[in-house]
Amino acid sequence: MSVQTGTLSQPHIHWPRWAVLLFLVLALGLVYVAKWDPYYHKVFVVAAHHTLGASVITGSQSHAPAPSWQAAWEYTWSYFKDIWIALIAGLVIGSGIESLLPPDWLARVLGRVGWKSRTIAGLAAIPSMMCTCCSAPIVVNLKRQKVSTGAVLAYWVGNPILNPATIVFMGFVLGWDWAVLRIVLGAALVLLVSKLGDVWQPAGLDDKELSLPQTPADPSAGGIVTRFFQTLWRLVTRLLPEYIILVMALGAARAWLFPAIAANTGHMWWLWILYAVAGTLMVIPTAGEVPIVKVLMQYGLGIGPASVLMMTLPAISLPSMAMVSTALPKSLLAKLAVTVALFGLATGLIGHFVL
Repeated sequence: MSVQTGTLSQPHIHWPRWAVLLFLVLALGLVYVAKWDPYYHKVFVVAAHHTLGASVITGSQSHAPAPSWQAAWEYTWSYFKDIWIALIAGLVIGSGIESLLPPDWLARVLGRVGWKSRTIAGLAAIPSMMCTCCSAPIVVNLKRQKVSTGAVLAYWVGNPILNPATIVFMGFVLGWDWAVLRIVLGAALVLLVSKLGDVWQPAGLDDKELSLPQTPADPSAGGIVTRFFQTLWRLVTRLLPEYIILVMALGAARAWLFPAIAANTGHMWWLWILYAVAGTLMVIPTAGEVPIVKVLMQYGLGIGPASVLMMTLPAISLPSMAMVSTALPKSLLAKLAVTVALFGLATGLIGHFVL
C-alpha cells in the first residue's frame, strides 16, 4: 500500500503507507514515554505538595555556586538527567520527518507563508510539550523540508511556552493567576515571533513553484531505512557536541547570570534587564522555570523580575539557538533573541501590576 505524493513539476511518487504509520507510532510512542505519561503522574504529586522541588539553577539557595568545573559538571549532569529521554525523542522524530514522511507533504501543508501554516504548527506544539533544545532536531528538519519560517518558530517557541503540563504545574506551585498570565502572554509571544518569522524570512512556497525538499524521494524500504539512520547520525554529530559544551558553559556561569537574591535587591531595576538577557540565554529542562521562580521569590525576588524569568527562561536558549542555526540564519536568531528579551520585560511590567 502506498500514498501518492509529488509536485506540479515532478512525477508522482508512490510513498509506502508503512513508513507513515511507523512515523506515527514512533512519534506518539516517544512523546507518550517522554512527556504524557510522566507528566500525568507528576500532576497529582504537584497538586498534593505544591512544589516541583529545588531550582535547577540555585538548588534551595538564594544564589548559584561560583563558576568552576564542578559547577559546570553538576549542572550538566542534573540537566541531562531530566531531558535525555525527550532529547532522544526529538532526534528520532526529527529523523522520521525527513525520512519516513512523504517528501513534499510538509511543504504542502506548512510551506506557504500565512496564518494557516503558523496556526497548524502552533497547535501541533501543544501536545509535543518539549523544551526548545529537545525540539531543535525536529525544527532543523522541518526547515529542511521547506516549512515556512513562521510555522517553524510557532512550533519551536510554542513547545515550551504553551506546554499544558507546565501551565498546570505553575498553577499549583505559583498560583492560578500566574498560569492565566502565562497562557495569555505566552500565546501572544508565539503569535508575535511566528508572524515576525514570516517577515524576517518571507520566502515561502507558492502553488506554481512547489519543488521537492532536499530529501531524495526513494520510496524503497531500503532507501527509507538507510535515510533514517543517515539523518539520525547527521543530527547527532552536528547538533550534540556544541550543545553539550554550551550547557556546561552556562552551568558554570550561573553565578554571573543569576546573582544572589536578598530582600533589598529583589526589586532593583537592573535585575529586570539582567534576567531578560540571562533568561533568554539560559538552558533549563521543561517546567524548570517554575521552581526557579519559586525559590528566588522565597528569598525576596520581586514579582516583576520573576515574571521576566517566567517568560524568557523557557522560550529559547543559547544552546537551542546554536542547534537550529544549521537551518535558520544567525541574523534571524539574533532578532528572535532580542524579541524574546523585550517581550520578557513587557511581561515583567504586566506581572508587576496584575499579579
